[in-house]
Amino acid sequence: MCGRTCMTLAPEQVKCSCKYKTKEDKESEPKYRNEYNLGRKYCNLNLPDPSYNSAPGDICQIIVSAKNFDDNADSSERVLIPALWGIVPKWHKGDYRKHGLTTNNARLEKLTSSKLYNPALESGRRCILVIEGFYEWQTVDSKLKSSQRPVYFIQMPQGESKAKDEIKLMFVAGLFDVWNDADGDSLYSFTVITYESDKHFDWLHHRTPAILETEDQISDWLDYERIPSKEALNVIKHPKSIVWYQVSNYVNSTKNKLEQCRKPIEDVKAESNKKNSLLSWINKRKNSEDDKNVTKLEDLEENSSKRLKQE
Repeated sequence: MCGRTCMTLAPEQVKCSCKYKTKEDKESEPKYRNEYNLGRKYCNLNLPDPSYNSAPGDICQIIVSAKNFDDNADSSERVLIPALWGIVPKWHKGDYRKHGLTTNNARLEKLTSSKLYNPALESGRRCILVIEGFYEWQTVDSKLKSSQRPVYFIQMPQGESKAKDEIKLMFVAGLFDVWNDADGDSLYSFTVITYESDKHFDWLHHRTPAILETEDQISDWLDYERIPSKEALNVIKHPKSIVWYQVSNYVNSTKNKLEQCRKPIEDVKAESNKKNSLLSWINKRKNSEDDKNVTKLEDLEENSSKRLKQE
């Protein structure tokens, strides 16, 4: 399953991190199309504080074949677009948020028989969700309440540098579609493909998002003209290089968007202990000052009483 992701980069940064080789063996980067999407905006477009916690219903960044927009384009060329997480069925009428279906994930095993997803698959509307990683709650052998389950951040192996332009991104296979409202305005939306976990991941969750680890996988999945749909499904393999670490349950709420969502739980606990120690020191100092003030007041009252008796 994949129900929460992290992506803090602006579109220009995403483009730079998604460079690829063209058929002419030249380095290129995806072109960016800032789709209107009924006025919905990508959360990290202009905000100074990026979101570390994206959920279904949010606008994310996906890569698609340029041929989906231009019949004269080469199907190997790539375009980066903002899209709503959770496919809106083409047949839906009315408010796009009220179609009543859960469409943020699509099961690989049922793609070809699905009335919702197979048309997108057969039409070449394959996409890749670009993220820094995703969050997963341990559901296997867990007797805890959902709000108490351990949660992990899963990502690709990272280098020592923490610079944003050196982040190793994760690429997840999906499908996208275009929905039009009554006025003819378009909304791009997508779903993430998942499948049964293997022994590398099944200790955490029984479903795994379709992570593409190599450039060949990415190229084959996006280039729908060169690789037909049935062959493309064979591109999806269980990931072998993903890594993870536990984070705090602060990420449980979709309202929480701060960096604390992605911090290792050890760091969160250390910061909490440090904060508690500081508060404890402040309270002790305050109590000490209060005691001194009480003593001074008692001394003043005692001296005043003595003077009155002398008078």
